[in-house]
Formats: sequence, structure tokens, C-alpha cells
Amino acid sequence: MVYIGIDLGGTNIAIGIVDENYEIIKKGSVPTKPERGGDAIIADMAALSRKLLDECGLTLDDVEYAGVATPGTANSETGVVEYSNNIPFLHYPMAERLSALLDGKPVHIENDANAAAKAEAVAGVAKDAPFSVMITLGTGLGGGIIIDGKVYSGFNFAGAELGHTVIEKGGRPCTCGRKGCWEAYSSATGLVNITKDRLREAREAGRATIMEDMIGGDIDKVSARTAFAAMKQGDELGAEVVDEYISYLATGVVNIINIFQPNVLSIGGGVCNEGDYLTKPLLEKVWKETYSREGTPKTDIRIAKLGNDAGIIGAAVLAK
Repeated sequence: MVYIGIDLGGTNIAIGIVDENYEIIKKGSVPTKPERGGDAIIADMAALSRKLLDECGLTLDDVEYAGVATPGTANSETGVVEYSNNIPFLHYPMAERLSALLDGKPVHIENDANAAAKAEAVAGVAKDAPFSVMITLGTGLGGGIIIDGKVYSGFNFAGAELGHTVIEKGGRPCTCGRKGCWEAYSSATGLVNITKDRLREAREAGRATIMEDMIGGDIDKVSARTAFAAMKQGDELGAEVVDEYISYLATGVVNIINIFQPNVLSIGGGVCNEGDYLTKPLLEKVWKETYSREGTPKTDIRIAKLGNDAGIIGAAVLAK
């Protein structure tokens, strides 16, 4: 049997046909165009799923179930997306509507960050770890918690919003309406904003930095790579920005470890491409502050391995 894994994003709908070994045997994508509304999005999900199955020489008779990793609050028991701010879902019966277009095949849904955490727990770096947490450093900071092999999402399916825990009271404004959220400092967006702030301060102080050359003097060209690239070339300000960013990231990681003490904490997202430049100083800061620093064993902090396929695989293993 195979599984249909659907990763619903604000820009694209990515779908994969996944086998029993959690390998994607065929995948494709179509634009989401969220302004069209839920029914049009679901229709595209079903159409692309059928197309991919046909290209594999399979039919819906070969499919055990379909899973959807969706933004927002996804009620995994009823199959209803209660709310999503990026895609216009409000009490939307996603599982029921998609199942009807897939000849009645069972459909499971889950929040996208939770699904990614499930993927890493079943087929990634947290495989065989009964307790794991995953954080993703992207435009926002997503989180997923696995307890005894199962997704933890709270009584109302809105839990594990790790990025919206405050690490700096009264700090940077967050898109959620709070100030000082972990997401506002440790997402890729947070890194960009820290870099821009320090560049503005350097300009006012007349302080030289090669980051100015990198961006051609246009502060809007700052990316999440700018400070790391400058640091690697020996730039002092770049190194300070990276240290500040990693300090904020470490604060949140320590909080998560102190609360959950997971076997594995995995970190995903584009910032992880910095490799040892990120992980080595992060681990040094984390192990100085965790409550369990004197004990053994310790939480194993790992870089997630499934990358952009985590949503597809996570959706495909939701009933596992």
C-alpha cells in the first residue's frame, strides 16, 4: 500500500506518493492561490493526487489513506481546520471534502509543524525516540512536540506554538500581537531584523563593516545569510550579530529542554545550512544553562534531515 502526503503551504501545494518505507516515489506541486478559497484548493489536491498515482501506475485502490499537513489549528479528530490566518479556512471540513473527491479514502489532517515533527520522529533524526521536539527556523518559528510517539497539540489542537513563548519581556513586536516572542528573535526573519538594526547603529556610529558592501548599501537586501557570511570573512559586526542571534536561539532551546527533556530536539529550516557555525556555539550556550547540565543522559540536539520533504512525509505518516 501507498500513502498520499499533502503539504499545504501558502504558496504551493506539494504532494507526494509515499511507500511503506516512508520514501517518496513521486511528487509534484501546484500553486495554492489561497484567495480562491478552500473548495478550489481541495479540488487541486485531489486532481494532483490522482495524476501522481496515474504516473506511478497506481490507482486509489492502492492507497491506504491521504494525509494533509496544513497551516493553522487542525482538529485531527474531526478533520476540521478550525482557523488559519494564511489560508482562508474557518471551521472548514477539510478531511470530509477531500475524502469525497478521493472516492471515500480516509483523510487525516494535522498542523504543518506538528506533521514535520512527526516525520522526523518516524523517518528522520528522531526515529525511535519516544520523546522529541522539533523547531523550524523559517519565516516564522514553528514547533512540534512528540510524546510517546504521538503528536501533542493540546485539548484544542492549538498547542506547541513554541515560537510564541516570550523570551524578552516587552521586546520586539511579533506578528501574533505579543512582544518579545522567540519567533521575533530566532526565526530567519528575526535574524534579518537583528542584522538590519545593528547595521543602522553602525551607520550612526560611523563603524565599518563589510556587510555594507555585501548589500550594496541597500538595507532591504539584508538576508538571513548576510551576518554569517560577514563573520566567515572576519567581520567583527557580523560576528556580533551571529552571537546575538544564537544567544536568543539558545535561550528558547534551553526553555524547551527544561520543560520537556526530550530524547531528541531537532532543528530545521534554512538557517541550519550554516552547519557548525550555528550548532557549535549554540550547543556551548545551551549546555551552560540547562537545568539538567550536570546529569546524564542529555537531550541530543540534531539538525533535521528531511528538509522540504518533511511536510509530505509527515502527512503520509499521520496514522502511524
